[in-house]
Amino acid sequence: MSRIGRMPIAVPAGVTVTIAENNHVTVKGPKGTLERTLPEQMQIKQEGEQVIVERPNDLKKMKALHGLTRTLINNMIIGVTEGYTKELEVNGVGFRAAKSGNKLTLNLGFSHPVEIEDPEGVESKVDGNKIIITGIDKEKVGQYAANIRDKKRPEPYKGKGIKYVDERIRRKVGKAGK
Repeated sequence: MSRIGRMPIAVPAGVTVTIAENNHVTVKGPKGTLERTLPEQMQIKQEGEQVIVERPNDLKKMKALHGLTRTLINNMIIGVTEGYTKELEVNGVGFRAAKSGNKLTLNLGFSHPVEIEDPEGVESKVDGNKIIITGIDKEKVGQYAANIRDKKRPEPYKGKGIKYVDERIRRKVGKAGK
C-alpha cells in the first residue's frame, strides 16, 4: 500500500473541506479558498477531523494516483492555513529587482529591463537583492519563482544571475592564464 496515500490528512480548526461529485475538492481556510478536481478513481472520504483517500485496486497507475491525490489535498490544506513562500536572490554587478504595483522589474544586464506581472493569487516583494514570492497555491508559487529564475539563470563561473536562496551553484574554474 502507498505509504503516503494511506496516511490520513488532519484538517485543522478553521478549515472546511468539501468533497463534491467527480472528486471536486474545495478547501476554505483563513487565507483563502482553493478548488481542484482530483482523479475520479480515488475515493475521498471525510471522517470527523480527517480526510482519507482510498484506491479501488492495486494497479500501478492507481498506486501512483493514490499518493498524488493525498499530497494534493494536503498541499491545499497547508496553503489555506500557512501559505507558501519561495525566496530568490539576484546576484551580479548592476543586477537589480524593483517592484511597482503588481509589476516586478528586473535589470539583468540586458539592453532593456525585464518586466513580469504577478499572476493572480501570487504576490512578490523585493527586499534588497531578494525577491520573496508568497501565495496559497503551491503550484503557482513554484511556477512563478521558476519563471523569474528563467529570465537569467545563475552561471557557473561568477555565479551571476537569479538563484533560489537555498540553491548551491557548482562553480567552475575559469581558463588558466600563462
